[in-house]
Amino acid sequence: MGLFSFLNRNNGVTVTQPISVNPEETPVAIPESKFVEHETILSNTQAEEPQIDNNINLLFGFMDRNHEAKGYDDALINSDSSHLAQNLEALKNELERTINKVKTFYEDFIQEIDYHIASRSRSGMVDIVEELEMKKNIALSHMQKISEIENSTNNNTGDCKGILISYTRGFKNGLAAISHHTILQKRF
Repeated sequence: MGLFSFLNRNNGVTVTQPISVNPEETPVAIPESKFVEHETILSNTQAEEPQIDNNINLLFGFMDRNHEAKGYDDALINSDSSHLAQNLEALKNELERTINKVKTFYEDFIQEIDYHIASRSRSGMVDIVEELEMKKNIALSHMQKISEIENSTNNNTGDCKGILISYTRGFKNGLAAISHHTILQKRF
């Protein structure tokens, strides 16, 4: 049998048995990402402007955070009223630090842009100078808004007052939740 077995090879082609498919079995799901590569397409504005961390968006991001939820969580951790006062002061200090960080960013940016305006003016680049002046005007308007927020923070009005009220509301809701859970649900 082994002597003439080379004749049964079908000229190098191996014959396989057909695979039987059971229609009740579900096929294995293979994720599309294994076979298809998707490209990330950026819009022109995203590709041209780098993301800046210390601009006015940092300040607005701080003010948009959910301070009520933080107050609620803090009350569950420590429900002492002195803890509330300390956390309100810490929150206000964090807002002031954020304002100072953003203000410093814009002050540095304006100094840098002033240098570019002077340099490009000497080179006769009128269009670039106009674009730089437009950017400077935008930065100055942001500085004005930052100053308004800083003044309201110093006077505990406006956005600052809203943050403090939101935190206090959350803290008091946390205190109410503690009372409800520990006392009001007890049957006696």
